[in-house]
Amino acid sequence: MSMFTGMNISSEALSAQRLRMDVISSNIANADTTRDTYVNGKWQPYRRKEVVLAAGGGSFASIFRSKLGMQGAGSGVQVAGIVEDNSDFKKEYNPDDPDADANGYVTKPNVDLLTEMTGMISATRSYEANVTALNASKAMLMKTLELGQ
Repeated sequence: MSMFTGMNISSEALSAQRLRMDVISSNIANADTTRDTYVNGKWQPYRRKEVVLAAGGGSFASIFRSKLGMQGAGSGVQVAGIVEDNSDFKKEYNPDDPDADANGYVTKPNVDLLTEMTGMISATRSYEANVTALNASKAMLMKTLELGQ
């Protein structure tokens, strides 16, 4: 295990949480966007996106140690992808809207602001926790260097 393993894991997590916050910000910004993509001659509203996180693949050495049953350090987190939420769009009655259908309903994005704000708080707290872990790793390395003087 390298002396920088903890810092590498924290930095991967910081990058993943930052991307998660960016995607959530995009969802909030487009919560009222009724014309996002043009499909089959009709405008479709913005579709909510989510970040999928997965355990880091790790190096060959860490995978080899795990297959041998040896305990090793974790391998962090990685972004597996950004996927669209396929839940139904919301319908809102507003016959004066130019995007209203024949019955007066406007198709709105499937973005729920409460869900997005909850996700944003979770991502922010995770980011802060990883900054704290990174600072602790840095402090331990600095103390180690001071011992060598």
